[in-house]
Amino acid sequence: MKRSDYPKLSNPPGSRKLGDWLVDARRALSALPDEPISSLYALAAHTLQQPAYWPQAHPEYDLNPEQVETLEHQLQQLLTGEPLPYLLGNQAFYGLDFSVNKNVLIPRPETELLVETALRWLAKHPRARLAADVGTGSGCIALSIAKHSSQVKFIATDLSFFSLLVAHTNRTRHALEKQVGLVQCDLLASLGGPFDLVCANLPYIPSEKIETLDVARHEPLAALDGGPDGLRLIDRLLGQLKSRLNPDAVILLEMEYSQTEPINTLINRHFPQASVTIMPDLNRLPRLAIIETESKKA
Repeated sequence: MKRSDYPKLSNPPGSRKLGDWLVDARRALSALPDEPISSLYALAAHTLQQPAYWPQAHPEYDLNPEQVETLEHQLQQLLTGEPLPYLLGNQAFYGLDFSVNKNVLIPRPETELLVETALRWLAKHPRARLAADVGTGSGCIALSIAKHSSQVKFIATDLSFFSLLVAHTNRTRHALEKQVGLVQCDLLASLGGPFDLVCANLPYIPSEKIETLDVARHEPLAALDGGPDGLRLIDRLLGQLKSRLNPDAVILLEMEYSQTEPINTLINRHFPQASVTIMPDLNRLPRLAIIETESKKA
């Protein structure tokens, strides 16, 4: 589309130039030093249904009153702390785009470590066929792994029906209906397995820490609160898995950085013969527990 093809408005009351709106919005956004200016361009591109680069390239565009009203409303939500992905209804993860809403946790870069680890493990275990993603939320873990590895079929579970609706949207978006199944159940209670690979980014934040975190103001509490020690659901999952794994399976658990010692104790209680590795994230904080159920070598 050429610039001459863009609609030219006669600046009725309430209309504005896009560039003028961005200047004022930048000034308002200065109250949030951790929020990047790119968030404003993302909001503008989303509202105008244009590519991400478009608002910067077209400051002369005439916003109509309805567009101004929409942008002002979204800016106010952003200023009150509403996460940008919820405003856009979308979040990038492991090179893919995922629909998100307030029923699911926003996918985060640190969780890509789990996906990368799963893909490396699958490459070394070509006979692996069945995997589970427990507490799937948006489905980003199961769908990202399945998109990059056709050898494995996933069963993705969640207790929340509304979370599974989001995962269903994303499964359709990435054409993975034949490779990823969705089941509403409590962890793996309704499933027998046996599984070769189990992935889980369960709630792991200790209850007493929840109130101190900004994330708890906007994202679903059920996806964050892991009980008094943060390990309540992880403990239950490990208990279920003792009868649901193939030999030489692997379990990948995202964890809080402070849980290294208690999670090792927990794993040893359920799987005393397993090999356990704790991997750090990009910030060099403990982030991923890798449990390989093959016997420890003497």
